[in-house]
Amino acid sequence: MESAFSPLDWAIFSAYFLTLALSSYALGRTKISSSREFFVSANSMPMFAVAISVLATSQSAATFLGAPEFSYAHDFTFIGFYFSGLLGVLFVAYILIPKFYALRAITVYELLESRYGERAKRQAGIMFLLGRVLASGARLYIGALAISMILFLDVTFLHVTVSIVILILGALAYAYFGGVKSVIWGDIIQAITYIGAALIVFFYLYNSLGDINIIETLQEHNKLRVFDTSLDGKFSIIGLLTGWLLLNIAAFGLDQDMTQRVLSCKNSKDAARSLIVSILLTIPVVLLFLSIGALLYLFYNQADVTQSFQGEKITIFMHYILTQMPDGLRGLVTVGAIAAALSSTNSVLGAMASVAVEDIYRPWKSKRVQMDETHYIKASRQAVLFFALILSLMAMISYYWQHYSDLSLVSFALGVMAFAYTGLLGVFFSAIFTKRGNANTVPWALLGGFVTVLSLQPYIFGISLGFSWQIVIGTFVSFIIMQLGKSHE
Repeated sequence: MESAFSPLDWAIFSAYFLTLALSSYALGRTKISSSREFFVSANSMPMFAVAISVLATSQSAATFLGAPEFSYAHDFTFIGFYFSGLLGVLFVAYILIPKFYALRAITVYELLESRYGERAKRQAGIMFLLGRVLASGARLYIGALAISMILFLDVTFLHVTVSIVILILGALAYAYFGGVKSVIWGDIIQAITYIGAALIVFFYLYNSLGDINIIETLQEHNKLRVFDTSLDGKFSIIGLLTGWLLLNIAAFGLDQDMTQRVLSCKNSKDAARSLIVSILLTIPVVLLFLSIGALLYLFYNQADVTQSFQGEKITIFMHYILTQMPDGLRGLVTVGAIAAALSSTNSVLGAMASVAVEDIYRPWKSKRVQMDETHYIKASRQAVLFFALILSLMAMISYYWQHYSDLSLVSFALGVMAFAYTGLLGVFFSAIFTKRGNANTVPWALLGGFVTVLSLQPYIFGISLGFSWQIVIGTFVSFIIMQLGKSHE
């Protein structure tokens, strides 16, 4: 039976937001003198702080709730995605990061400008922005949906909207005033919050199981498998070394959302180390959430649990939060989910603003009139506000689309960024490893990768193909399109 927040839960909730307010105020007092300082902290951030921030950004409310769901229903093979991520990070750290720092880049798409011209940078930036509006708007909706269930015990549009506002205001508290420096230090607070909440839940669950041989029971039910050696498994070894590897290269090296904080390090060596440290720290964090799912499997004794809430399909962790959490722990898990959602939302506001200002607005404005840095700092903050509004609207649209459309907007939109990745991968691989391609082939390659992956979705032509293979094919198509163009040089 669902239970409302107790006074203890509200006290924890209030204490978290007081901490949020005080920390954002303290971090936002730093004087910003240029857009470079606003977006990449004038390359002054310590390596370990950036590593924790990347860890926090790579997690979200979907991960907070989704990883336990995977291990509850399947096993531990999801962790293979992060071992693949380690390989992807090594590629980014030693191939891409030095190139970004050689250009003193604020956004990753400046690499394309050096190779194919300003138009290519702008086109890649637009592709990123379109994908991020859909993907991050839907992710914001998912986080708000979870918070509405816990806080208000319903999923009405009004309460989901209130939850969206809570998340976007929390994200703005860091992203608007202090820029990326504030976001990075704020991410450390969020990471401590949601990892701490997960640890407490883990030990509470562990103690609630009583006298049971946990490892032996899980092994009997084949729940501890880590590596999938099949040919068609979602996280098979073949998939991890192909499509998922490409996806991780794109996420850590070609997506401004993740890469922006890496570009704030003092030098390329620190930036490379921050990425490697972040993925090494992420692996045990994800194992923690997978372990929670395994314990939930034992807690419910393999029973057939009705995982729904007012018509919404919910994860097993959410079901546990709504029906089993004691006073205090419920509030702690709520702030943990909010922290996970905030860590991915505040970063995307700064990332989208940096691309809009540095890759699109500044080049356009500077051709017409020379403006000082004060103008671009103001433009940067206005861009943060603009994208906060756009993502909020996208999250609200997601509510209606999910409820009234046969096509799940959320499933589609969360994959949109991956669709965009294929085009970016093809273009960047061409720029780095070949002398082919030019500004005219870039938009066709970006579109070609996107359309290829979209056409391989089962709801388009009925094609059933693993997502990792879709990434491989989309990247290949994009790369071939780039090779059809003559050298820019």
